[in-house]
Amino acid sequence: MNVSAHTPSLGQAGGNFDYGLIIMRKSMLLSRTFILTATLAASSALSPAASVPVTFWKDVLPVFQAKCQECHRAGEIGPMPLTSYKEARPWAAAIAESVRLRKMPPWFADPHFGKFGNDRSLSEAQISTLTTWAISGAPEGKQKDAPPPRMFPAGWNIPTPDLVLQAPTAMQIPASGQVDYQYLVLPTGFTEDRWVQMAETRPSDHAVVHHLVVFIRDAQSQWLREAKPGVPFVPTKAGDLRDIGGGGSEILTVYTPGVTPEAWKPTQGKLIKAGSDLVLQIHYTPKGKATSDQTKVGLVFSTQPPAERILTVSIANTRFVIPPGDPAFEVMGRARFPNSAQVINFFPHMHLRGKDFEYRATFPDGTSRVLLKVPGYNFNWQLSYHPAEPLIFPPGTRIDAIAHFDNSANNPANPDPKAEVHFGEQSWEEMMIGFVDLAVPANMDLKTFMTAPKP
Repeated sequence: MNVSAHTPSLGQAGGNFDYGLIIMRKSMLLSRTFILTATLAASSALSPAASVPVTFWKDVLPVFQAKCQECHRAGEIGPMPLTSYKEARPWAAAIAESVRLRKMPPWFADPHFGKFGNDRSLSEAQISTLTTWAISGAPEGKQKDAPPPRMFPAGWNIPTPDLVLQAPTAMQIPASGQVDYQYLVLPTGFTEDRWVQMAETRPSDHAVVHHLVVFIRDAQSQWLREAKPGVPFVPTKAGDLRDIGGGGSEILTVYTPGVTPEAWKPTQGKLIKAGSDLVLQIHYTPKGKATSDQTKVGLVFSTQPPAERILTVSIANTRFVIPPGDPAFEVMGRARFPNSAQVINFFPHMHLRGKDFEYRATFPDGTSRVLLKVPGYNFNWQLSYHPAEPLIFPPGTRIDAIAHFDNSANNPANPDPKAEVHFGEQSWEEMMIGFVDLAVPANMDLKTFMTAPKP
């Protein structure tokens, strides 16, 4: 899996600001042009109620708290904090423009297929609040009208972790060139099985981290036993599918800038068995300046034995060949679940040629249903989608992951429209993986879940 590096710029709640640099450079021009144009357009359209002043402290700050501050606060990946009037005022016009175009906050699910509990999109009323505020000159209002500040744990998006694992020394990232996947073994030291209810992965330099997968390597696994604990390791055969897939290990969590940390219900958790290690698979991308990264992983343990175990499965296809110039090449993967399960999360993954992605369930009675449709896949924003209502599927349900790739010259992100593209680690290669998180009985592991029950 390869996830984009991120150049800090306007308004992104944690991903690559593909439009932000332009807006930043033109923010002063936009401030004048946008406000003048919008004022003229709005003068005849606004209702009498719109004459009530929209101010930062009373109206705008609640929107930022609900939708933006998760990433736009000190120490997080958002390029500027949005916790005070002083911080937000210089960006008023650029914020209004980006929310009007629905570039911020990032959200790509087609609203016609499913409802999602982590939907980041703004309502029409919220968009109106932000644009009206900018149109009217971004008035501050009275600070006494502000809601209570949203509180975050220091240095984390989850409660203060019970355990933090980190490499003893930072990894050195060069200013340029290709960096092979780095693998880092972090022993847990667990002498008994532990259930994890929350997990968060935090690089110290977000800008150079394309992606990070944390695998749970149990004591019996021989995967990467040649790697010394705490020392970055590159397998002899870079790009080996066994290593990319974790050597059969279960996934604890996946990090992409902007994705919210894993936080399951109190009755759910992921199991780390005694003697297991965490293995971090990290893909770095140089950004023109030598730097270092010392990623840490925080764990919050379950306070009671959970009733359900969370398993991450991948619906993938690695045997595709995308022809040169093809604007909509289809690749499909599928998995049939022999046991009943509840789907709690979708995480589609492609690279720079990714165009759209869909999950579709076909049930034992032959009926089918689209579970998630991402019509405009954005490599710079790799998001997860949590169903708002339980998706409980009977045994024998098949889930198809259907993706299309744009390998044409019309794709501005395409590294080479004349290239024949295969599966691979690097951004100029491609991947097609539909991750799915499942809630199953606590006593069921992945092998058991994928085995049909005896008659």
